Amino acid sequence: MDITSALDALGARDDLLTEQTRNDLDEKGYAVLPDIIDAEWLVGLRTRFEELCEKEGVHAGIEVHQEQGTRRLSDLCNKGSVFDRVYTHPKVLAAIHHVIGRPFKLSSLNARDALPGEGLQGLHADWGADYDGQFHVCNSIWLLDDFSEENGCTRLVPGSHKGLHPSKVLTDAQAPHPDEELLIAPAGTVAVFNSHTWHGGTLNQSKDLPRRAMHCYFIAREHGQQLNQREYLRYETWKRISPAARYILDVDVE
Repeated sequence: MDITSALDALGARDDLLTEQTRNDLDEKGYAVLPDIIDAEWLVGLRTRFEELCEKEGVHAGIEVHQEQGTRRLSDLCNKGSVFDRVYTHPKVLAAIHHVIGRPFKLSSLNARDALPGEGLQGLHADWGADYDGQFHVCNSIWLLDDFSEENGCTRLVPGSHKGLHPSKVLTDAQAPHPDEELLIAPAGTVAVFNSHTWHGGTLNQSKDLPRRAMHCYFIAREHGQQLNQREYLRYETWKRISPAARYILDVDVE
């Protein structure tokens, strides 16, 4: 199987994207896709999120990353069939393919909830080098709660995906950026962003508002994954998912 046949099998066609979405991905470095998660699926994702946080306790997120002041989860591909549709969603995959423009695979599927009074991140990119004429990584934020200025929504700097790495430009990465835009959107939204775009979580200023989100992160196929899916793959996951989904995870030995 190759990327063309995998995307075709999953129904990920370029015509699923509007011209505005393609323009936003090209020019701003991100696009907002409303109503990707329906109400029933949203309940299932939230329920499983809470179950996993309770079950894993202090070990939650340890496969990839733990962060003070947040609840983190990792390796979600192996932690419930409710997550299968996340990394195989046709419209999201079409947007990812538009950005990367060549064969890609899942790098990791994680989740994050910035707790009240916590969550501020410095502006960063998910690729550690300047723009070199092609894009290597693309992420998607799946909103399990409404994102607002109060509860610590993500901020992005439009157009920053085609320039220098933020570490070479910013003297204070946590400070507000004059060009930043806030991702304010309802639960069920997915924002796809070129991961060369400068971005970061803001402070959850609320007293009790959750800010749960999943990060479904993809990388060009020639690079290594953030989480080696072959190393972590459970047999029940492999057996449950389709050949095209296995290609996206890069878990079939060719």
